[in-house]
Amino acid sequence: MLPSGLTDLAAQVLRHAEERGERVATAESCTGGLVAAALTAISGSSRVVDRGFVTYSNEAKAEMLGVPPDLIETHGAVSREVAVAMAEGALAHSRAHAAVAVTGIAGPGGGSADKPVGLVHFALARRGEATRHAEHRFDGDRDGIRLQAALAALGLFVPPQPT
Repeated sequence: MLPSGLTDLAAQVLRHAEERGERVATAESCTGGLVAAALTAISGSSRVVDRGFVTYSNEAKAEMLGVPPDLIETHGAVSREVAVAMAEGALAHSRAHAAVAVTGIAGPGGGSADKPVGLVHFALARRGEATRHAEHRFDGDRDGIRLQAALAALGLFVPPQPT
């Protein structure tokens, strides 16, 4: 069972994409498919969701998405550059109009002074547009960080709501 806030946002993403006649794809590392799971938990998602890539290992990022291994070696798997390459790779290897990528450190271990637990990089690639990047530092335990990351990733698909 997924949290209602996650499925509510996923439903909003699906409505927005369907209104635009778009299909979406996901490329996930630290969220391990949570973004795709939230989207596909909604009835009718097959009209919008093209595919999801879970690329937890560096090898999977290279093999499934075409992320250059030297890019990972130079910048690290948790970086702006790799998030952008993941999103663009998901777009290139799918029939989607838009693809979101998530790569980060959910913890509890694996962090460093430069890249602490909770650091997550996101990218949104749309056909014919410049790829957008976002970086967040989340607090909490592993599950909390993964949930916050999934929410942030879904949020990239929809325009900000007027206040």
